[in-house]
Amino acid sequence: MESSTLPGTHPRELGLLADCESCFGLCCVALPFSASADFATDKDAGQPCRNLREDFRCSIHSQLRERGFPGCTVYDCFGAGQKVSQVTFEGTSWREAPGTARQMYAVFPVMRQLHELLWYLAEALTLEPARAVHAELGRALADVERLTRESAGVLEQLDVAAIRADVNVLLLHASELVRGGRKGKDRRGADLIGARLAGADLRAANLRGAYVIGADLRGADLRESDLIGADLRGADLSGADLTGSIFLTQAQLNAAKGDAATRLPATLTRPAHWAATRHEGAPRGAGSGRRRRR
Repeated sequence: MESSTLPGTHPRELGLLADCESCFGLCCVALPFSASADFATDKDAGQPCRNLREDFRCSIHSQLRERGFPGCTVYDCFGAGQKVSQVTFEGTSWREAPGTARQMYAVFPVMRQLHELLWYLAEALTLEPARAVHAELGRALADVERLTRESAGVLEQLDVAAIRADVNVLLLHASELVRGGRKGKDRRGADLIGARLAGADLRAANLRGAYVIGADLRGADLRESDLIGADLRGADLSGADLTGSIFLTQAQLNAAKGDAATRLPATLTRPAHWAATRHEGAPRGAGSGRRRRR
């Protein structure tokens, strides 16, 4: 495929940045949640959140954490909400046309997965060490982007798991090319919940799909690590170095903790709820990797 036929690869050009003003509050309706540390109440799929206003805005948006809904602050639809609202259903909301609600709610999570894949593919195309697979990545990006513009009926029937599996082969190849020369630790899918990794050398590590919930990563070296799908909820990244890490998303950062000394990739921003001051971190190499006692 000639490069001239490719869609733009910047997240904004691809519509991968959430625009709540153009969405019908789909994440507040289509998705379920349970009363927990992340959500103050239970909500079934298809049931509008009690905080959703008639104009599809959140009535407690500026107080979500204080009101017991921190889970909402870390969710990112990668722009799927506005794509379903304005493209798939052509600007007609589920309130205006109740008969479309079921299908709209079914299509939304499918679109969200497709947009997430576009995010990773777009990032992979910026990785110079992965230039050998840029042509394949570009073709995959164009194919997935085309799928996002299919009809609701087609989207509802997509085998997203198969699409993800095919794209993941390319993303893994790109990751290996980026990390290949350093032989970082392979912790793919590892259970690192509550692990004591302060100061750990995780440079160029494979942390794809790892469970890093509540782990102590203060001062850890995560440069050039692959963090695709890693669960960083509550992980302490104070003073950690994440520059050059790949496939890290804003949502993952929003779910973690950090401080003014945490070093981030240039494409991501420091979450507002992170500590504004520098915390004292453990020296590099000090992490034992053992789990904290509970």
